[in-house]
Amino acid sequence: MSDPLPPAAALRRIAFLLERAREPTHRVSAFRTAAAVVDTLGPDELDRRIRTRTLTDLRGIGPKTGAAIAQAHAGEVPEYLARLEETYGDLLPLADDVAELRSRLRGDLHVHSDWSDGGSPIREMAEAAIGLGHDYMALTDHSPRLTVANGLSPERLERQLDVVAALNEELSPFRILTGIECDINVDGSLDQTDELLGRLDVVVASVHSDLRAESAAMTERMLAAVANPYTDVLGHCTGRLLVPREQREGRRQRPRPESTFDAEAVFSACVEHGTAVEINSRPERLDPPLRLLNLAVELGCEFAIDTDAHAPGQLDWQGNGCERAVECGVRTEHVVNSRTADELLDWTAG
Repeated sequence: MSDPLPPAAALRRIAFLLERAREPTHRVSAFRTAAAVVDTLGPDELDRRIRTRTLTDLRGIGPKTGAAIAQAHAGEVPEYLARLEETYGDLLPLADDVAELRSRLRGDLHVHSDWSDGGSPIREMAEAAIGLGHDYMALTDHSPRLTVANGLSPERLERQLDVVAALNEELSPFRILTGIECDINVDGSLDQTDELLGRLDVVVASVHSDLRAESAAMTERMLAAVANPYTDVLGHCTGRLLVPREQREGRRQRPRPESTFDAEAVFSACVEHGTAVEINSRPERLDPPLRLLNLAVELGCEFAIDTDAHAPGQLDWQGNGCERAVECGVRTEHVVNSRTADELLDWTAG
């Protein structure tokens, strides 16, 4: 049996074991959701809720998750977790490795706000990141070409930089890194001016259009973007969607297969040009697929384990990426967002 864990960590461990045991998705999600709720509570508020038996008044916490929280808060191993560990003991070393990697992550390099297609203001996203224990987050709203996502024109991005500067003064020592998720145009160029890209802390370059292009064309497009000196991270490289998802204004996206490209050539270029490969933690993406993630590891890539969060609760999805990283042998020193903000900025500047 494991040693006692803080409540949110205990809930995530339960979710991990349930998922690996192929329990129903709704059961896994219940514990992950409860962990995200606990992350937003300060220790005094959590203690008060437990004493007054009002934990389950909070949306996202039910009787089972509430009991696990109370037992973990009391310094015990929750009974639910103890039963799972006894049944699935062979999964515990992997669970420990995932928890260790997650604890080493200092920030998230792919986060959206209501300036583009996110649902919450920048401050709320930052406060949620602080609640998770992050030191920083990169604000990476979309670039102008992606009109369906309310992409930022150069003028709007300029204004956002001023807003971020003011928030950083208020939220210090936490830091909002300036950034963008920049569309990779069909010719491989980036969808923003060089002057603005040069002023940003983090540039995530992603393909969002012509996803069914022939492999050779997609490869050349991605190679050009990876070689661009402003590109820091190659976002969700295959563009796949595993399940349908809701978009702005009631739009619904259907599942989508992977784009085809020469993965060995693209990942080798990432190594050559110092571009990190994103391990996208969104449940409907989980991109790259494991076979490609294994290839990127073999070729010596660096990685960014990101959530691509569009709402505060989604910042807790980083555990999904950590699980995949551990499964494929990604070492912590090769994860760029395990570095301090200053170390990360030295890397992006280089």
